[in-house]
Amino acid sequence: MGSGAASADTVTHQAKPLFQSHDPVQAVLSVPLTQIYKQRKQKVRLYQEGTFAYLDGNTKVDNIAVKARTRGNYRRLNCKNPPLRLNFKKKQNSDNLLAGQDKLKLVGPCENSRSNSNLIGLEYLAYQIFERVSDYHFKTRLLKLSYVDTDKKRKPRTVTTFVIEDAADVAKRSGLKRHKGGGVTRAQLDLKHAAMVELFQLLISNYDYSLFRGLTAEECCHNTRLFKAADGSGKLITIPYDFDMSGFVDAPYSTVPERYRIRSSRERKYSGFCKEEQHTRDAISLFNKERAGITALIENASVIDERTRKSTLRYVDRFFEMINDETTVQKKILGACRGNIIKG
Repeated sequence: MGSGAASADTVTHQAKPLFQSHDPVQAVLSVPLTQIYKQRKQKVRLYQEGTFAYLDGNTKVDNIAVKARTRGNYRRLNCKNPPLRLNFKKKQNSDNLLAGQDKLKLVGPCENSRSNSNLIGLEYLAYQIFERVSDYHFKTRLLKLSYVDTDKKRKPRTVTTFVIEDAADVAKRSGLKRHKGGGVTRAQLDLKHAAMVELFQLLISNYDYSLFRGLTAEECCHNTRLFKAADGSGKLITIPYDFDMSGFVDAPYSTVPERYRIRSSRERKYSGFCKEEQHTRDAISLFNKERAGITALIENASVIDERTRKSTLRYVDRFFEMINDETTVQKKILGACRGNIIKG
């Protein structure tokens, strides 16, 4: 695995049980979905009580208390099945797969269709690719999840979903400290890691993020989390998440901000800020080193169908053609960065 990180001397810890494997978990979520979905447009959305059950290998665990509510921005307001936040009680799960889990983001299909299942598979793969190239990442776990509406107004459905590791657990596992507060400057970022993140965003063609600004002045940063490096440098490491607007996923609702002047999220345009060239060169070398592993992730993925697999492999191949053509690198990456060069 590549690092793209500030220091190789980081003290790391084992992930909590839920995120120690990539094997899918069969599970059932029984909550009042009708009530939960009705609250989607409210600023304050109350958790609703229910139960969670799972089968992990030969281990079956029933009647785990859970609370759920809708979360997110675009998908919460526009999807037929908006994403949920699950809230568990740590004390009741000390000896099972959910040990140590409190609040988890659950990502499921926006609509009830096979194509939407592929979209979830692709977003999951984006997380897996980033996990491959960076030691600092959000872990994910696939669930074959059955939704049961205890209001009995929606039919039960079983779909592929995934949960995302909590930011506090990422920090502890990776030996980092969480950074809280508003926007930061480019110079505060670990530039080596930032260059790698920006090249990853180019790979998946994602424009719905910012490394140093949030949607409001009080938060930072849009679809990324900032962490303080453990090497004493004071530099900030940014970890991306939420890739549904990317060209890699190619959701029907994906859009690109007008400032990029491109027609589709499938078009790649470098959105990184200017920094010393070597950081970008190192990031290119890292992705080339991990190319076979990235390709294998897609080739072996059971979460997408064969047609999607083939088109995704072609899409990723075009990224590697781009970063391995020197004229393109000079003109469309190094020559297309934003702002003045930041040194460090």
